[in-house]
Amino acid sequence: MDPFLLEWLNILTRWGHLIAGISWIGTSFYFVALDLSLKKDAALPRGVAGEAWEVHGGGFYHVQKYLSAPDNLPPDLIWFKWEAYLTWITGFLLLIIQYYVQADSYLIDPSINPMSPWQAIAISIVSLAAGWFFYDVLCRSPIGKHTGWLAICIYLLILAASYGFSHIFSGRGAFIHIGAFIGTMMAANVFAVIIPNQRKITASLLKGELPDPRLGQIGKQRSLHNTYLTLPALFMMTSNHYAIITGHPQAWALVGLIVLGGGVARHALLRHEVGDDMSEIGWTIPVIAVTLTGAVMMTTPSNTLVSSVKVSDVEAFAIVQTHCVQCHAAVPTDATIKQAPKGIMFSTIADMKRYAIQIETQAVRNKAMPLGNKTGMTDDERAKLGAWIAGLK
Repeated sequence: MDPFLLEWLNILTRWGHLIAGISWIGTSFYFVALDLSLKKDAALPRGVAGEAWEVHGGGFYHVQKYLSAPDNLPPDLIWFKWEAYLTWITGFLLLIIQYYVQADSYLIDPSINPMSPWQAIAISIVSLAAGWFFYDVLCRSPIGKHTGWLAICIYLLILAASYGFSHIFSGRGAFIHIGAFIGTMMAANVFAVIIPNQRKITASLLKGELPDPRLGQIGKQRSLHNTYLTLPALFMMTSNHYAIITGHPQAWALVGLIVLGGGVARHALLRHEVGDDMSEIGWTIPVIAVTLTGAVMMTTPSNTLVSSVKVSDVEAFAIVQTHCVQCHAAVPTDATIKQAPKGIMFSTIADMKRYAIQIETQAVRNKAMPLGNKTGMTDDERAKLGAWIAGLK
């Protein structure tokens, strides 16, 4: 596909993904916060579990929640589902455009696992489906009746997937798949559990039957899972812009810290929103601080790749000409690149000196460049570039 058209297709799909995702996250967080803020009153109608008075946009809203459903349903019942469906659909389209079509550049790193594009794509699709299968089995098993044990098992499932992805795909490919792995579980919760259960409840009411209360309880459980997984999933999706994250050799452990910190942050945000006192949620602050500090410490750059040998301008320039100008040139020769990324070109030694910090960050310390290491830059060459940059300081 023409790189120009591919770029536009990418940005438009990404825009749609953001729009749908913002809508889904907003409604998900709102309803969980609403559920937590409901107040029980003796004067409430039969079957009402609680109510809340809210103010927004200059108006007042009176919301009531039924334990199962009211005796009679109104004809204009509003369903919240397409936000989740469209988020997953646009996300998968983006996965195709960015990572399947350009698998050699973004999904595969020969130094991690040499394979053909079709193999990488097959592993991607199968792993996302398998993730939902194992998660759903856990929720339906006896473990699913114990919130604490279920949370630990889901956490370990994500860690196991992260370990696998980081040993199969490139750094960027691994992190985007961890996000897609979590996102698929979340979207499938809506498509395969929450909405079908709500339809069963609705059908029972229309027949004049008493709905099974377990259907609502199961839907609530999956909805809570979705909100706890939201913040970690967002981090994985945005991490691809930061090689310091995606290039880490122990990416799976880094994911563990982010999932834990993100889940606790979600708890703090919603509990604070519904008015919980800091004495009840104050424990979340040190947990978030410890996990994020741990992540920062893990990603602190080391100097192990910087050689102590003096490297000349000519030798450093030769390395860059061998491995970098396929993309960073006035006319890139890489089939997936139409113009030099961020306008950075290495036509002269002066250009290299101008962008020395970027070279050090992306090629020496994080090993994010060359993209997918398609040109096979060695650690020795990275060390020489590091030594050359150190000599400029």
